[in-house]
Amino acid sequence: MATYTLIEPSPRRSRFKTALWIALGLIALFVFITSEVLLITDYPMYHAYRLQVIADRHLLIPHVLFGGIALLSGPVQFSSRVRQLHPKFHRVLGRIYILSVFLSAPTAVILSTGRPGFPGTSMQALAWVVCTAAALITARNRQIAQHRQWMVRSYAVTFTFISSRVLNLWPRYWSHLGDSFAAVGVIAFTLASLLIADLGLNWYELTTKRRTS
Repeated sequence: MATYTLIEPSPRRSRFKTALWIALGLIALFVFITSEVLLITDYPMYHAYRLQVIADRHLLIPHVLFGGIALLSGPVQFSSRVRQLHPKFHRVLGRIYILSVFLSAPTAVILSTGRPGFPGTSMQALAWVVCTAAALITARNRQIAQHRQWMVRSYAVTFTFISSRVLNLWPRYWSHLGDSFAAVGVIAFTLASLLIADLGLNWYELTTKRRTS
């Protein structure tokens, strides 16, 4: 039987990861309550959107289902403990994540076709697929460090489906989601997420001065 040596991350890094996942979880919970629960209860401001969701349900259900799988599998995929102690499970869940992205992204584009948000959604879906495909290719080539970086970028785009809804309860923000502002907003959230992800990936290099002999 193969044995694995568990390499514990530094306490500081471990605390940061824990705080990050808690923050993302709280944001997701907030969005779930303010966007999804209020949508189900037919919140007056969401009424027209609710009718649109009902009309789009045949495509929306698979989009949300596979997008939700990608969103929820992220914390497990980034767990160092799971990755080291259960590598087979990590690989299987990784394949499920990739398949979910490849199925959810096209449905998002189809749903937005002919609507003001189409350019933004298309750009978001393209970034999602490209980052995920790069993660898949680097994994198959056993370029593990690069694979993790691309997975971080991929999940950053995944989370834009949550972060872009944080301001939904603000009437002024919501009133513009039916026009071209929707596309601009999605593009901005996607680019900001990728930028933040890359800053995180390169934080050590950005904050550490190289020693000269």
